[in-house]
Amino acid sequence: MSGTEDHAIGFRCEDLSCTFDSARSTAVHALDGVTFRVRPHEFVCVVGPSGCGKSTLLRIIAGLLPPNGGTVTFEGGGPDRHGLTDLVFQEHGVFPWLTVLDNVAFGLEMRGVGRAERRDRAAAYVERVGLAAFAGHYPGELSVGMRQRVGIARAFLSGAPVLLMDEPFGSLDAQTKRVLQDELLRTWQRDRKVVLFVTHDIEEAVMLADRVLVMTGRPGRIREEIDVPASRPRETMRGDESLNDIRWHIWRLLEEEVRDGLSIRG
Repeated sequence: MSGTEDHAIGFRCEDLSCTFDSARSTAVHALDGVTFRVRPHEFVCVVGPSGCGKSTLLRIIAGLLPPNGGTVTFEGGGPDRHGLTDLVFQEHGVFPWLTVLDNVAFGLEMRGVGRAERRDRAAAYVERVGLAAFAGHYPGELSVGMRQRVGIARAFLSGAPVLLMDEPFGSLDAQTKRVLQDELLRTWQRDRKVVLFVTHDIEEAVMLADRVLVMTGRPGRIREEIDVPASRPRETMRGDESLNDIRWHIWRLLEEEVRDGLSIRG
């Protein structure tokens, strides 16, 4: 491999703030003083209620949105941040005019990899996510879960060492979500990219992450960072007391804000 694929990449967010102009008299403050670090090869989840700035944070890290203050610094990738991140949305983001194979190969095409090589490499990833029999199909012929697998395969093959995922399984049924969580972890354990995974689902965060960042407030802040020391796979540990303690701790950090948002008092 070459380029960013040779490096162990991590990144730091320091004192990030973001404010949006509003048609109303006051601006919308999305982030305020967000600071954390993600180490090379780490899988980190950001969990928090709707409106706390999770998606805004990902867009700033991806370079799609400039912060009003603070910095994002990549460690180990050199001064040029181009090509260091790939962003996977809940909306899947696959191209309807390309086959499964060509969708997965798209990132390599943008990097100038020759047709034969990129299709060979894409075919291996298509097989990894269980879609070899559908390599020549178009997204319109696939289920929602299958299209999401296409997006995940493309992101892992793109060469970007930092994968930013914005609630990618949020629209899926519970059974499909569990299957894709397992597939995501298997792919990550082979490739060991940095993953920053945004979710509102506490169970999902605890089952996937090395570390959970609990984000609260409007504007959003990192309220606490919580290590998840359990080994993987965690499928058989769903009732484990230590994981239950972590789930309940996260919920207690979020409960008041969630209830306030629903105008419910305990």
